[in-house]
Amino acid sequence: MRKLATLVALQLLMVGALLAQTNLMQNTYNRAKTTLNGKWNVIIDPYDNGSYSYRLDRFDEMSRSPRSAYYMDAKAKDKTDRMEYDFDIAETLMVPGSWNMQNDKYYWYEGSMWYRRLFTYDKEADGNQVFVRFEGANYHTHVYLNGKKLGQHIGGFTPFEFNITDKLRAGNNSLVVVVNNMRHRDGVPTINTDWFNYGGLTRDVFLYEVPAKHIADYTIQLKKGSTKEIGVEIATKGLKAGEKVQLRIPELKVEKAFAVDANGKVSTSVKVKKINYWSPKNPKLYNVELLAGNDQLNDKIGFRTIAVDGSKILLNGEQIFLKGISIHEENPVRGDRAFSIDDARTMLGWAKELGCNFVRLAHYPHNENMVRLADELGIMVWEENPVYWTISWENEATYQNAQNQLAEVMTRDKNRASVIVWSMANETPPGEARDKFLKRLVAFTRSHDNTRLLSAAMEKHKDKTNKKIMIVDDPFAQYVDLLSFNEYIGWYTGKPTSCEKIQWKIKYDMPVVISEFGGGALAGFHGDETTQWTEEYQAAIYREQLKMLSKIPQWAGATPWILSDFRSPRRPLGKIQDGYNRKGLISETGEKKKAFFILQGFYNNKQR
Repeated sequence: MRKLATLVALQLLMVGALLAQTNLMQNTYNRAKTTLNGKWNVIIDPYDNGSYSYRLDRFDEMSRSPRSAYYMDAKAKDKTDRMEYDFDIAETLMVPGSWNMQNDKYYWYEGSMWYRRLFTYDKEADGNQVFVRFEGANYHTHVYLNGKKLGQHIGGFTPFEFNITDKLRAGNNSLVVVVNNMRHRDGVPTINTDWFNYGGLTRDVFLYEVPAKHIADYTIQLKKGSTKEIGVEIATKGLKAGEKVQLRIPELKVEKAFAVDANGKVSTSVKVKKINYWSPKNPKLYNVELLAGNDQLNDKIGFRTIAVDGSKILLNGEQIFLKGISIHEENPVRGDRAFSIDDARTMLGWAKELGCNFVRLAHYPHNENMVRLADELGIMVWEENPVYWTISWENEATYQNAQNQLAEVMTRDKNRASVIVWSMANETPPGEARDKFLKRLVAFTRSHDNTRLLSAAMEKHKDKTNKKIMIVDDPFAQYVDLLSFNEYIGWYTGKPTSCEKIQWKIKYDMPVVISEFGGGALAGFHGDETTQWTEEYQAAIYREQLKMLSKIPQWAGATPWILSDFRSPRRPLGKIQDGYNRKGLISETGEKKKAFFILQGFYNNKQR
């Protein structure tokens, strides 16, 4: 009983830590930065000897002596002083990047890795605030500066940051980070996934500086239901009640000054006469300027409306078909996590070539370069929370983890016109606990953003009396805007020709977006259309699927699975899979398979 009480208390501590993570600065993308990318010294720590344990029964930092803790970055005082670690002579890894792909001995490693980076920094002005920001680290991260703990973060795909102003010192500063990528039953995602568990500092790390009076957060988007009124929400730090924040959108002839309230916030709206709306055919972005005190922040923001009307999806009031593809955050050619703008250009460039106006960023939030470039290219985006398969639905800490990750990606991307869908989950089995969990996420999301569509990748099932009838009746569908579900007829069920016999029984009158369909093929492996793993078999699946789906009256879009082959430990078949999920339309060497051109032809001929 005592042990149970301890575990419950520890879970509550974890919940408290998670809730503290969502204080993110808006639009660090366009602030001046000092990069900390490059070589970091690292020490592998499979037994958590560096004074920290991730086990619940040893949750807090512990050490035999303070100097033996790795985060102290201590040095031997003289030749008689025994030290059992030394970052100065430790090996190095590049940041950003996973440890798995930089050294063969770390390929399957799951555990703790300590990173150390030395840097010097001089503030531009007294009173300014300095932050260190991590765009992503997988999965549980603790951060220390000059031996003092800054905090922790849970979640592998969302940004986090810490104010380091009072902990900076003259000369060298030692930034030490321990990242642990072990999978946990109560984690989000949980233990079992169908993608590779890349570990480490997988996205950019940088410092940025802001004046004492600065813009901390803002939302500038069309108000729900309006085509001529822009909602304006601004949060500042350091400003007193009555001090002014300026908003400028020169092309729309907007130049306004607003007095902040006692909390340093502004909540208002601005009416404009004419807006050039953002769309795939016209990805118009306006230059937006915000000024508060000595702080000036620029952004490029598009304005558009997205809504549903019965079974139709309306972009700027006009019906649109979502010609999409699913994407994992992996550059198959480079063979690692995707993170750079060049990676984004490769992936979204392929999507454009395919004829897409829409992408599903699965199964977790991708890096900011993807949505920023999608804004520029005119590609609509589905962003997804990593609630994947079956997780601990009744664990409050698990829920708070999921909510926090969703909050962090929403904070980062809420001003991106390209983002039209927040997805709550993927392939989760219906049940009372699961429904309650996802309904809470929906309520949270709508309370923070009522301008976008909500969905989740659900599942179908066979009619018990007639296997040719596929039923979609997930009760969670009534709480979202799009009825999205995954189905693999022709791959996991039947043959490609089975598609022509299938009838769909869909309970809800709402837009249907097929969030996954497809099958695997090894690029360059050829045969007839009845031989699995051939390009011809995959092409037949796409051809027959597209015919079948076109018969669904509510069909409003699709994001087939998937743009490119990606690594997965669940795919061990030698000479075919070799550790890759082969459902990609493009191989890990960049070779386009036959199915690519089947889907491309369909999209190019599809109206809207």
